[in-house]
Amino acid sequence: MLKFLEPNKIFSVTSKAPKYVLFLFIVVLSVGLTEALILSPEDYKQSHAVRIMYVHVPAAWIALGIFSSITFLSILGYIFKIKNFFLIAKSLAPSGFVFNIIALVTGSIWGKPTWGTWWAWDARITSMLILALFYLMYLLAWRIYENKEQLYKITSIITILGIINIPIIKYSVDWWNTLHQPASINILSKSSIHSSMLFPLFIMTAAFALFSLLIFLMKYNTELIKIKNKGLDRL
Repeated sequence: MLKFLEPNKIFSVTSKAPKYVLFLFIVVLSVGLTEALILSPEDYKQSHAVRIMYVHVPAAWIALGIFSSITFLSILGYIFKIKNFFLIAKSLAPSGFVFNIIALVTGSIWGKPTWGTWWAWDARITSMLILALFYLMYLLAWRIYENKEQLYKITSIITILGIINIPIIKYSVDWWNTLHQPASINILSKSSIHSSMLFPLFIMTAAFALFSLLIFLMKYNTELIKIKNKGLDRL
């Protein structure tokens, strides 16, 4: 089992993956942009402004998913003392933070024609901003702390506190009277969004997920190279 944790073994697999992921990303993104910008219909109320949704919503989903994954990996890594889990979590964080910022920026752009303002201290928007701050604290912790045991403890605490914000983001539109519209897509019940808009939304989400995977692989491979340069046999 420990052989699979050797940097050389892992790097032999992950170093080859980016080119394939990049190819898939370009293909899926091309299809997604064609569907989102050309083939999908305009909204009867928001007109073409609704097309911001195809960037805003997937970016928010990816940001939430990555932070949840980071928390899960950090908790397991801390409990079972698996350093590789922390390395994976660290490598996931940059793309999660970037997509969090994209969600906030596109939300502001979408808010101007929809609400008449660039920013409002709405429950959904504010909770997404708080998530970005947790991402930032997590990334800064990796730069500030040099002692690994202290670092793993601090980053685990940050993610555990941050994960409390995830259900608040999800249910904020139900718990409070907010400007943000209620969820249009429901897993357990029929979605209110038409299939002509739902399909490109899922395609763009897949494209963003592939981009996140690409960034993760590049970051993870960089971390593995650092480990190899230190002369360590395994993680």
